[in-house]
Amino acid sequence: MAVLERLRVFLDQNHVAYTHTVHPLAYTAREVAASEHLPPREVAKVVVFMGDNGYRMAVLPANRLVDFQELRTVLGFSHARLATEHELAQLFPDCELGAMPPFGNLYGIPVYVDGALLEDEMIAFNAGTHRDVVHMKMSDFKRLVEPGVVSLSREIAARHA
Repeated sequence: MAVLERLRVFLDQNHVAYTHTVHPLAYTAREVAASEHLPPREVAKVVVFMGDNGYRMAVLPANRLVDFQELRTVLGFSHARLATEHELAQLFPDCELGAMPPFGNLYGIPVYVDGALLEDEMIAFNAGTHRDVVHMKMSDFKRLVEPGVVSLSREIAARHA
């Protein structure tokens, strides 16, 4: 079953109101935000990493980057590295590469959400493809995923010409 269908069933079973939209192909979270006409801070970016005790999922706003030094410090890990493309394909076989939803609980992967993402009432995220997006209330996301809330990102520096 494709992850979008699994996600729909999960949300429906938990009585969560959500919308599903389809947009032109967008590979980055910032491109998704532009396609969905949303501020980047409302679009969740999923970063999968390998820590001391296995894989973890970091969820942060599209306008921020994972600060691995901060992540290691906050989580008490001696090391943390990005998952490779091969590892992502193994972990999320029902998703296009890089389009996994922030529901690590559907895959047995612990989830940490950056506190900056919690500032908005709504969250939008890829739903297994680079075209499908689910929009839902942040309160429902937190209730269903029960993520650890930590500071693990920094703002993307503005580019100077």
